[in-house]
Amino acid sequence: MKIVCIGHSVYDVTLPVESFPEENKKLRVPERIECGGGPASNAAFLLAKWGMDTSIVSVVGNDHYGNIIKNDYINAGINIDNLEIRDNRSTSSSYIIANKETGTRTIITYKEPQIRKLDKEVNIEADVILIDGEHPETAYEVLEKNPNAISVLDAGRVNDDTKFLGKFVTYFVCSKEYAEDFTNKDIDINDIEGLISIHKELEEYFNTNIVITLEDKGALTKIDGNYEIIPSIKVKALDSTGAGDIFHGAFTYFIANKYSLRETIRLSNITGAISVTRIGSRNSIPMLSEVLDYDKTI
Repeated sequence: MKIVCIGHSVYDVTLPVESFPEENKKLRVPERIECGGGPASNAAFLLAKWGMDTSIVSVVGNDHYGNIIKNDYINAGINIDNLEIRDNRSTSSSYIIANKETGTRTIITYKEPQIRKLDKEVNIEADVILIDGEHPETAYEVLEKNPNAISVLDAGRVNDDTKFLGKFVTYFVCSKEYAEDFTNKDIDINDIEGLISIHKELEEYFNTNIVITLEDKGALTKIDGNYEIIPSIKVKALDSTGAGDIFHGAFTYFIANKYSLRETIRLSNITGAISVTRIGSRNSIPMLSEVLDYDKTI
């Protein structure tokens, strides 16, 4: 089974702090965590780590960060035939303050203008496609060339690209923030009717399977005509960086391996929850055996 991940490659520098720093103050930290990042990129690492035949379609600059990212892909066993390295571009980079007290993070990202289409023609066969909307024209071409592939959109930001691509995927998996921005409605986890109305609005627009992630509350979807919130597990969060990417990677793995939608979401919730107990995005990806072993205890 061949899985193709299309999207943003970033270099992350994470600084863990005991509490969020005050403005106009100096703060010294005892450690920093550096690794590649980006939604589709992090998902690709999870999929390769879990033994899947994984390819990345992305762009980096021909610079220090780009070379690190390229070598990391190679070392992880990810196919980089469609990793485009551009001489005239700086690799995107993110600087992350991870608040260990609350488990939240603040991200500042440097990114040059979006590359909508790779220079090279991407002719790749895929059984499963995961996209994050970063290279929308290339993503659409790959979807068109692989009409029978299972496809997943990691929809993190409302824009014309995700609104377009979302109509061509098998699973539209969006964040709570996306659902709120798209519908202009606030999500209240205790308002079931309100949640259903938001899901219906997304479903009517995209006409596909909709999953709305609800952070530590789990995820909302519709199964056999019934709306369900599939809960997450309770953990002590240290850093939520990359948790959504890791959820999407796990979702892609389980749905590709013919788990039911309910089991796919439940196990992906566990995967994402385990990840927030560790600092750093890619460094927090659990082993598949950890997830399955944890599932046996609940």
